[in-house]
Amino acid sequence: MKSILLIEDNEDLRENTAEILELSNFKVHTAENGKIGVKMARELLPDLIICDIMMPELDGFGVLFALSKNAETENIPFIFLTARSERSDIRKGMNLGADDYLVKPFDEMELLDAIETRLKKNEKLHLQRAEQHKSLDRISREARSLEDLKNLSEDVTHKTCKKKAIIFSAHTLPHVLYYVVSGKVKTFKVNEDGKEYITGLYKAGDFFGFIELIQESPYQSSAMTLEESEICTIPKKDFFALIYNNHEIAQKFIKLLSNSVMEKEEQLLNLAYNSVRKRVAEALMLLYDRYHKDANGENFSMAISREDLANIAGTAKETLIRTLADFKEEQLIRIQGAEITILNKDKLLFMKN
Repeated sequence: MKSILLIEDNEDLRENTAEILELSNFKVHTAENGKIGVKMARELLPDLIICDIMMPELDGFGVLFALSKNAETENIPFIFLTARSERSDIRKGMNLGADDYLVKPFDEMELLDAIETRLKKNEKLHLQRAEQHKSLDRISREARSLEDLKNLSEDVTHKTCKKKAIIFSAHTLPHVLYYVVSGKVKTFKVNEDGKEYITGLYKAGDFFGFIELIQESPYQSSAMTLEESEICTIPKKDFFALIYNNHEIAQKFIKLLSNSVMEKEEQLLNLAYNSVRKRVAEALMLLYDRYHKDANGENFSMAISREDLANIAGTAKETLIRTLADFKEEQLIRIQGAEITILNKDKLLFMKN
């Protein structure tokens, strides 16, 4: 049974709303003001919170702000309940992180529909986050096991590359397998009009350039460092000897090939059907998924050029900048020069889905 915390100072409305929710098979807890509501939310950790705005002790905005600063309560779905419907109030609530906004008077179905929608989205988010963690753990385990690959080669070479150094160019033939020891690398294509499209992002522990090496065909993309990086190369003959003679390594590269194909298919679908806001949110979450383990501090930050981010999202730089400005105003991200800090990854996940 899902639990709901109802924070409302009007006794009649509080009791009537609680009765509706209990009849709909929810476990309901009530609080008569914001101060009590915050305390109960931290103790009970309900599945959803419904909160009035105009209340004594602490208003609804204060409740939401207080809960957003607590790691245990910041992701609980939050619905504002108020008699005021001015746009400025709605905007303020959404900027603070509210998930929905119901204006009094409301009918029973409107309330229940809003609750059901928020609970379903939150459940979907939890499942997606669990799958992402599983995927990241799997890739990490594969990368660690594949570390043996570079150690087994007698002719491994290491090279330190400056930021924006070209590692290989499209249409050239591959002769080595590349491995990122440290730093960040992108692969990209350029069309006839000179427009760049990023096809892949790589971090420490990742192999790249192996698809064309296995196919013995020219590179389809170029590769460039996003920051100063150390790159390890393994000669083609050593790589082939290993995958032909080591079933485990061959199997892991087959999985990497499969994952690469699926990621590219998903990326193409997103570019074809998603809105600009969704594509930019997807690009930010892609950076988070690839590099958040390298980040220091609670929030993920990364310095990336607007051109590169626009190329990941598949949009014009000017459009990207406007969308980032909207995200900044909505307190989803913080921007300091080239550095972007993700402040609310859960909202970005909701948006891209």
